[in-house]
Amino acid sequence: MAEKSRIEADSIGSLEVLTGAYYGVQAKRASRNFHITGLKMSPLFLSNLALIKKAAASVNGEIGLISQEQAKAIKTACDEVISGKFTDDFIVDPIQGGAGTSANMNMNEVIANRANEILGGKLGKYDCVHPNDQVNMAQSTNDTIPTAGKMTTILLIEKLTKSLEKLEMALAEKGEDFKDVIKMGRTQLQDAVPMTLGDSFRGYASMVKRQIARLELAKKEMATINLGGTAIGTGINASQYYEDHIAGELSKLFGRELVQADDLFDATENLDSFAEVSGALKACAISLSKMANDLRLLSSGPRCGFSEINLPAKQNGSSIMPGKINPVIPEVVSQAAFLVCGHDTTIAMAAEAGQLELNAFEPVVFYQLFESFTALTGAVDTLVDNCITGITANKGRCKQLKESSVGIATVLCPYLGYQLSAKIAKTALREKRSVRDLVLEHKLMAPEKLDLLLG
Repeated sequence: MAEKSRIEADSIGSLEVLTGAYYGVQAKRASRNFHITGLKMSPLFLSNLALIKKAAASVNGEIGLISQEQAKAIKTACDEVISGKFTDDFIVDPIQGGAGTSANMNMNEVIANRANEILGGKLGKYDCVHPNDQVNMAQSTNDTIPTAGKMTTILLIEKLTKSLEKLEMALAEKGEDFKDVIKMGRTQLQDAVPMTLGDSFRGYASMVKRQIARLELAKKEMATINLGGTAIGTGINASQYYEDHIAGELSKLFGRELVQADDLFDATENLDSFAEVSGALKACAISLSKMANDLRLLSSGPRCGFSEINLPAKQNGSSIMPGKINPVIPEVVSQAAFLVCGHDTTIAMAAEAGQLELNAFEPVVFYQLFESFTALTGAVDTLVDNCITGITANKGRCKQLKESSVGIATVLCPYLGYQLSAKIAKTALREKRSVRDLVLEHKLMAPEKLDLLLG
């Protein structure tokens, strides 16, 4: 049985819309035009966009540009959107032409229809509250969409940062646990000089701390918004009162300080701030992937590899090789990093592709940026919970590899000189003997002092 429909019209013409739908004709057209990902827009992004509409209704209501009844109905509708009540009515694909106009109008229509319903009107009539005239008053797609994008990014940075702080703590704890486990350091995969396993993990913790600091700087940039600039930064169709008060009202609702950009033209036409955030994410991703590579190498084996550490066994590793366990958590961390790097390229291309007073490619920037945050946060969480906290050291293996390495000859240089130390190293390699044995055999150093140097 076919669902009942209503007829709505816009400047292009008339279109059927489902009778009970809270979206309208413009969202319906957009859903027909854009079927790129088959996914819905980010719920967090939609919630922040609704928060902007609520702030605008408050400010416009304060000076009587809309009635108190209209303002109250719009704000109630916004609260319901924020609570997730109309999830099925946001039907526009996240990747869309028009710089996000379809997303903005989808929101305007849902809020207007619900506000009309609250005031006793019918869906699709817009007699009491109109999507453009009241809900979108003093706004443009070009200042609401990027502002919602920045608000969403701030929240995603906060979530990722919390996960990274847990990772930093877990790595630091392992650094303390392994502070007395001496192993060989390696450069270019060749034996270098002795270090402790704790040194490695403390280094990883410091790396993560640096990523957190970088993300915090990017977060500050996101707090500068172009709301009030409307279409291109002139503030056309927005009252001076609105321009002066909208950032403060939105900050109050958002619970974080947002400031209006000094130059609204610049803030409207350029997306370099999002490219900066993506760059910080990329730096974080590649650093985590490098650490994941190390964990895979250090745990390789278990009998024919480095095998200096043990990763927690999380699942069977092969459908054909019995007993095989793979480093699946470090592997998935690297894959998340690959995804972030690819998304960063997309974001860079989109940020570059703007023309004159607007960049029309914000939708793909947000889609990729939000996905990068989701993937990286998930990767960090599973890295902490399913890998780092369960790592153990193979102390005997670390000692064996250290004592069999010729790299420890470097420690002798200040006492025996470079040439003699190099000769000892070459002899050890040629005769397959340890550096320790050769030094003691030739009585080049007292055993007690040698033990102290070599750990």
